[in-house]
Amino acid sequence: MLRRVVSVPAAFFSPSRAERCRSAAVGAAWLLVLGQGLVAAVSAQSVPGSPSPSPSHATVQAPAVLPAALEHNGRLRPEERVELQHELNRCAKSLEAQAAVVRTVAKLIGPAVVHVEADVPPESSLEYGRGRQVEEAGSGVIIQRKADFYVLTNRHVIRDAKPSAIKIGLADGRLIHPTKVLEDTESDVAVLAVSAPDLVPASLGDSDRLEIGDFVLAVGSPFGLSHSVTYGIISAKGRRDLKLSEKLPFQDFLQTDAAINPGNSGGPLVNLRGEVIGINTAIASNSGGNEGIGFAIPINMFMVFARQLIDTGKVTRAFLGVRLDGGYDQSVAAKLGLPRPMGALVSGITPNSPAEGARLQKDDVILEFNHQPVEDDAHLTNLVSLTEVGKRVTLLVFRSRRPISVTVAVGERSKFMP
Repeated sequence: MLRRVVSVPAAFFSPSRAERCRSAAVGAAWLLVLGQGLVAAVSAQSVPGSPSPSPSHATVQAPAVLPAALEHNGRLRPEERVELQHELNRCAKSLEAQAAVVRTVAKLIGPAVVHVEADVPPESSLEYGRGRQVEEAGSGVIIQRKADFYVLTNRHVIRDAKPSAIKIGLADGRLIHPTKVLEDTESDVAVLAVSAPDLVPASLGDSDRLEIGDFVLAVGSPFGLSHSVTYGIISAKGRRDLKLSEKLPFQDFLQTDAAINPGNSGGPLVNLRGEVIGINTAIASNSGGNEGIGFAIPINMFMVFARQLIDTGKVTRAFLGVRLDGGYDQSVAAKLGLPRPMGALVSGITPNSPAEGARLQKDDVILEFNHQPVEDDAHLTNLVSLTEVGKRVTLLVFRSRRPISVTVAVGERSKFMP
């Protein structure tokens, strides 16, 4: 199963031939359809001086005049065919060297990717309007923590299923059941403890180092087709306002155009070093299938919750104790003395909270949390929730038209909220 984003417009971008040729020139040609890339390379060198197609068009117009030898199939002289074959070989060699990166990454990550099926109990499926046993399917990836092995996946894939009702298909064809199921409803994180001989764990990358435009691969079981590999780029970061079928208060999604479909949920998003940098979770789609907009939980965020589940069996979140103003806009920012809306505007303080103890006030604007610039309300919520309970952090606060520094020790959210 894959979460579908509601009320998020889907879009599809098809690059022009000129853009694909430029990508090939800087070493990204392996991400293109091989045949198209080769034709573009041959045409560019066989027809010198031919005009480049406009990058605003997705289709390429044929050159006005072709060399006589290329006007009709079969009219090449033997020596011309030999020359073209040599040229083709030179172009192919360059593209094949780049394509080898994708093949290597797929071979490296493949043994760590699993297919997950779960029989969701009727009482759990009632909240989804079904009221009967439902079989969910998705993907997952094996990791190792200390001496133990775990499968990372999405909570909505295994939703309240018992270990005996969850089947994990390994890359070598074996079927196993988890020994323990750990899940967090507010982040859509699930961790399955597993034990079997010769398990192959994946390496984890650093999702904080990702940049828009970085190449990535998505691996999983779309429509039950296990170990399918697609490629694309990081299209955007910090997507925090997705309207999902299940409410997730903690969102900070990576956006990618790597093809993600139902069944990819829980599978890894991988960088070109073969490291997991995200867990595929949702798509924006009008059709229910891939339309070029997929979302993954950054692995750094995922592991904050996963490590707590593994170590303590539950997720404990930090709490600051501020209410935030959702109507914070340009006019409000101007009245406060700011050039534009930035940070998060405090509209109230929870009694006896860490914020009250630090003497935060209504109309304070929190610009930085623990030396990280605050982008908006949802970003501040994430930064607080990912902080270790009890940790002392520094806030940069804009108050009375000047910035001040405030130190606060965050509390435990469960002590302040039900």
